[in-house]
Parts: sequence; structure tokens; C-alpha cells
Amino acid sequence: MSVVTHNLDLAGLRLSPGEGRQLELAVEIEPLILGGERYVPSPQIVPVRLDVSRMAGSGHALRLRLSARFTGSCMRCLKEASPTVEVDAREIDVPGETGDLSSPYVSDRMLDLAAWAHDAFALAAPTKVLCREDCAGLCPECAADLNEAGPEHRHERLPDPRFAKLGELKLE
Repeated sequence: MSVVTHNLDLAGLRLSPGEGRQLELAVEIEPLILGGERYVPSPQIVPVRLDVSRMAGSGHALRLRLSARFTGSCMRCLKEASPTVEVDAREIDVPGETGDLSSPYVSDRMLDLAAWAHDAFALAAPTKVLCREDCAGLCPECAADLNEAGPEHRHERLPDPRFAKLGELKLE
């Protein structure tokens, strides 16, 4: 595995305009907090592929690719879930520019690789973390795992308490 890299000196790569380089690095990704639950990347130190291209002038075009699982609770049944997250993120940074041509991860030609990897990982993570795509969740009445109980799991419906007084009516 490559050495863990937090920051990368883009100037230190000494790329000529139009030249590019592909780097195999490793970065530590901090756990994510989604819906109040903590999800830990697995492995926490993730191998990444970084493509750096020097643009005409003094800017850089960057591409980050990584793949990792993250583990935590399924948002429906609370069992362990471990979806795989595939990241393919791109950034452009031209010194002195603003907006789309200025990357928040590059400052003074230093790339904050850890922050970029964390943010890209969080954006690529699913909005609903499930143990499996068809997870049925928990029964709202008794909290039974509906994946194990099956579709025949039912409860007797109690009458709506708002209509209880109607039961006391004596109609002739």
C-alpha cells in the first residue's frame, strides 16, 4: 500500500503545461455521520488514484478515484450495513480565479487530499444506508424484523380512539 498522504504539493510535481501524472496514493477517510449514526469507512486508509494535469498557464485539472465500503446501522432494520461507495471526482484550480475555476481543496498549490477524499466520499454515499436493497425494516407495532418475520406478519387493528364514543351510541 502507498504512503498515507494528507496534503500533496502540486508544485513539487514539476509538471510542464499539458503534462499529466497518475499517482497511486492512500488517504485516511474520517467516519461519516448520517442521520445521527456513525458510519466508518472500511478500510479507513483507502487507496486512491489521483490524476494531475497541468493546464496551459498555471492551473491544474485533478481527478480522484477510490472505492471503499462503509459500515454502520441499516436505516430500516438497524442491522449492520456495508454498502460500497465508488468515487470519481474532478476539480479544476486556476490560481487567482474564482467560482468554478477555483478548487476549495487547493491553497498555494497544496492539495488537501484528505478533505477532498472525505467530501467526495460523503457525496457519493447513498442517502439511505440499507443492509440490502429490499430491506423491509421493523414492524411499527412490535419492532419485529420484517425481513425475518415475512409478509404474513400482521397485528389486529385496534379501533381508532377518535371514534370510541360512537361505540357508546344506542341506536333503535
